[in-house]
Amino acid sequence: MRERSSFPRRYRPRVASWWESDGDIDPFADVDADLPTTVRMRRRRADNEPSPGTRGRLTEEQRARLAREREAAATADAPPAGIRWSTWDDGSRGPEPYPEWLVTELAAVDTDLGVLKTGKEADVHLLERGVPGSDRRCLLASKRYRGADHRLFHRDASYLEGRRLRRVRDQRAIDRRTNFGRNLIAQQWSTAEFAALCHLWSAGVPVPYPVQCLGTEVLMEFIGDEDGTPAPRLAQLRPEPGQLRHWWEVMRAAMVAMGRLGYTHGDLSAYNVLADGDDLVFIDVPQLVDLAVNPQGRPFLERDARRICEWFTARGLSVDVADPNALVDLVLSEAGLA
Repeated sequence: MRERSSFPRRYRPRVASWWESDGDIDPFADVDADLPTTVRMRRRRADNEPSPGTRGRLTEEQRARLAREREAAATADAPPAGIRWSTWDDGSRGPEPYPEWLVTELAAVDTDLGVLKTGKEADVHLLERGVPGSDRRCLLASKRYRGADHRLFHRDASYLEGRRLRRVRDQRAIDRRTNFGRNLIAQQWSTAEFAALCHLWSAGVPVPYPVQCLGTEVLMEFIGDEDGTPAPRLAQLRPEPGQLRHWWEVMRAAMVAMGRLGYTHGDLSAYNVLADGDDLVFIDVPQLVDLAVNPQGRPFLERDARRICEWFTARGLSVDVADPNALVDLVLSEAGLA
């Protein structure tokens, strides 16, 4: 039996034929031609390009100097401490058309003017957005939700009923209240409040205009005076009988308008309503409760109605007018759930 050569066919030496002389044939010519050739290509330096000053690795001193130069170049155009460039080109924006008072120029800067309110899950700061060298400016309320380690509100399970995430892993982390899940809840609150504000504002419910949502920060319209004085909460006021009756009609119409959308505030009280002249403005709406989806939708609505009616009756409004049961029935009827 003829033995098979173990040498690969493509690299087998070429054997000279009987008509070829031994001196004319290189038996390994094909082998050399098939072997890969490694060629190190170097980039050609331009005529005006300076030659490198050093060769080899950088020393520790050179690395430190290079890091300082990079940091100086990065912060050369940065605004002073406490001021940042406008974040209008980042995150989610509010519904269009944008209000005329809103500063949308990318050359604007945001200046933090201090804390307006501290809460269980977030702090509200007063922010001025203005274009340097011009009179274009506006005041915004910046609501910044705390992380999982700094939140003081942990009884949020009932508010989250009916809300599901697409990713099973994220939903499981929220259900188990892991560190990752609690951080997701903090971001979910900001996203939920921004979405609720957009939905309510577009439907005509009296809420601040939602400007932006960026991570755990929600920028919204500042309700107050031009000098930065915020509008008072309803709980701080003792209105005259005529003003009290007017505010009741405004409150009733706002709750009915929210009910037509299928929602209730979920944490409505005189502390979550601002009195802007003759108007009332709802704030703190991240826990907006869906009356149809949330199993505890009706209990939340009943609690909202009871709290509001108690404040109005305590200020002198008749119990027959501020009747919580009648208000609940009216809202459920408008929501199509009666």
